[in-house]
Amino acid sequence: MELYDGRPENLEGRLPREIRTYDFLDNIGISYKRTDHEPADNMEACNAIDAILEVIICKNLFLCNRQGTEFYLLMMPGDKKFKTKELSKQINSARLSFAGAEDMLKYLDIEPGAVSIMGLMNDKERVVHLLIDQDVLEDEYIGCHPCVCTSSLKIKTEDIVNKFLPAVGHEAKIVHLVGED
Repeated sequence: MELYDGRPENLEGRLPREIRTYDFLDNIGISYKRTDHEPADNMEACNAIDAILEVIICKNLFLCNRQGTEFYLLMMPGDKKFKTKELSKQINSARLSFAGAEDMLKYLDIEPGAVSIMGLMNDKERVVHLLIDQDVLEDEYIGCHPCVCTSSLKIKTEDIVNKFLPAVGHEAKIVHLVGED
């Protein structure tokens, strides 16, 4: 793995959703570092990606309420445990569960394994509510996928908050997850 500035020079073999992510970031003036890799299906692979980017890629969970009428994208530190009861209480929602792959594709144009805040650029109807754990905002950079699980990006947190979110018309609700038993 190598670290690159910005988009790939050669876009051959890249999915349209990935290319749209680079186009979008470039168009709103967000600079980013990128690395390409095999899909990360274990913590060892994730740790290797984190080392290249010099950032910890946060955990991104696509959730829904029990009725499947409200959808949430939760960004939290990868080392915190997710407790649905803890989050449900903070957002005044019925018990949350993981949303299905079909809803992930429908609203974020992302497939399982590539869930990322970047998918919000595809949520034109603003169906998905963004939830960010306070600890994620304390880091200088956010690591995320460009809507595919074979590349990862390093973006300044302030650019996500001040440029990306306004450009996609989403606001974040800040949550405070303890994640302990």
